[in-house]
Amino acid sequence: MEQTQQELMQKFQMFEQQINQINQQLQAVEQAIMELTNIDTGLDDLVGSKGKEIMAPIGRGIFAKTKLLDEELTVDIGEKTFVKKSIPETKKILQEQIEKLKEAQEQLNQNLEQINHELTQTYIEAQKNQQSSCGCNNSEEDCKKDCGEDCECEK
Repeated sequence: MEQTQQELMQKFQMFEQQINQINQQLQAVEQAIMELTNIDTGLDDLVGSKGKEIMAPIGRGIFAKTKLLDEELTVDIGEKTFVKKSIPETKKILQEQIEKLKEAQEQLNQNLEQINHELTQTYIEAQKNQQSSCGCNNSEEDCKKDCGEDCECEK
């Protein structure tokens, strides 16, 4: 019985670790979605701003006043490959990235639900197994009725 409880505790710890990892991943995905959405919204402000002064970020919390020469943007499309894109083309790329992140978010939520289901099933099974050691799965009173007075159920 002690071995079973130890295994059960290890299972619950494993579930807890998996839940924590998924929650961290969900948080990172949600942050990325928020950042891309903010960039997408910021691009709307650039439309029709050719020749105007804007504040361009050059680092973490550091901005430079610059003049927008045209509305063509240089976009990193992955693997350090940069291409020229219009604002609408860039917005389309952002929307595709947001959709991929939302799909990942949905998959993570499904994984979390599955783990919670497994955790619940394990807990229910452990409760059933704790009810009696003779395998009758009855309460102590019912066990004595079904199995007899000399039943060795451990409560």
